[in-house]
Amino acid sequence: MRILIVPVLLCGFALSQEAAKSNSSPALSSSHPSNANEITIPAGTKVPVALKNTISTKANHEGDPVYAQTTFPVVVNDKILIPAGTYVQGRIVQIKPAGRIKNRAEVLMHFTTLIYPSGYTVVLPGALDNAPGVDRGSVKDKEGTIRADSNAGHKVGAVAVPAAEIGTAGGALATRSLGGAIGGGLVGVAAASGIALLATRGPEVKITPGTTLEVILQRDVPIDSSRISATATADRR
Repeated sequence: MRILIVPVLLCGFALSQEAAKSNSSPALSSSHPSNANEITIPAGTKVPVALKNTISTKANHEGDPVYAQTTFPVVVNDKILIPAGTYVQGRIVQIKPAGRIKNRAEVLMHFTTLIYPSGYTVVLPGALDNAPGVDRGSVKDKEGTIRADSNAGHKVGAVAVPAAEIGTAGGALATRSLGGAIGGGLVGVAAASGIALLATRGPEVKITPGTTLEVILQRDVPIDSSRISATATADRR
């Protein structure tokens, strides 16, 4: 009887070891799950959008929201990863109204969120790459700052004032960088005619709804392809 007990105990120990190995395998694989639906939109991808709200350097402030909508599908490896009609949300990071003589108006926007027609929301690290639809303004740097065009040739305005105030207005103008011809000759003409020359502000940046912009992704954006819809169309109204 003693001879039979030892083999039985050894067999039981071996079976318990095999069971422990089989139970540990699923736990190991579950700690490294693989998502077959995950696709990456690579950094550098350009997304064409149309603005949905008005942005103005005269009326808006830092932190104000920016709303846009994609106008054309973004395709990667024969798959539509951002369908037309997808919403893009962002905010104004910096804004500067136009000044007198110098300091052109500027606005910097960052795009932060992509909202698919299905409601699926993705973090979007996007910057403005091009602004073909912006009138009297252009993108000046890699950050995506839109700067108003130069106001050269349109910096001087004329208003009628009492003759006693001409000297003060002329002296103030002469200290600015409009050149000797304007600071001297024109001020003299103004003094003789009772007109004061005043420097006017440069043009503001104003981007109206429907303006076309081009957003560029600054980093890779992983998305779940099972949660997007490619059936949306851009709202052009």
